[in-house]
Amino acid sequence: MPFYLNIPIISYLLLKGKCKYCGAKIHIHHLWVELIAPVVFIALFWRYQYSFFLFIKYSVLFIFLIPIFFIDLYHRLILDKMTIPMAVIGLAISLFPHTDVSFKTALLTGLGILVLMLLLAWLFEIVRHKEGLGGGDIKLLAAMATFLGVINLAFIIFFSSIIAVVVALTSPKTREQGIPYGPFLVAATFVWIMFGHRFLGWYLNLF
Repeated sequence: MPFYLNIPIISYLLLKGKCKYCGAKIHIHHLWVELIAPVVFIALFWRYQYSFFLFIKYSVLFIFLIPIFFIDLYHRLILDKMTIPMAVIGLAISLFPHTDVSFKTALLTGLGILVLMLLLAWLFEIVRHKEGLGGGDIKLLAAMATFLGVINLAFIIFFSSIIAVVVALTSPKTREQGIPYGPFLVAATFVWIMFGHRFLGWYLNLF
């Protein structure tokens, strides 16, 4: 295969979204990943230019979150093979001295979120007789907690829920078919990592 057919974005455009050999269609989400990933990493570098360690930490987080976004969006699945390694790596990173979330905070927040969300999902199922938050979403939240800690995760859950409700109310199609929660968590995480420190400063100044 010519080398230029392995170049992200360019190869997709040259091949017009089809396999060179069999002509099978290459799904558009591959192009979206190739477009979004460098933008995310450049933004993270700009955000954490004062700390190379934190840039690496949150880049690792989004190495997991970007594929999770698209897998959940198109297939409504959040795989254990993504969330479990993500949680283990998040705990490992929290052992380093230059991190912004300590090991104790990462561990307690991850376990706390896991137990709390499992309890809420169980109660919801008892009351409504149907599944609310899926097991994949719960494991994703617990894994994210090891990277983000309790305060950041609380705001991310809050904002992702608001975005999900707004989208559901303004889109008849999503109301009928339902909508996965994972993509909203990922989007809210990126926005919070980039701008949450400013919002948190403004919020604390209110008091």
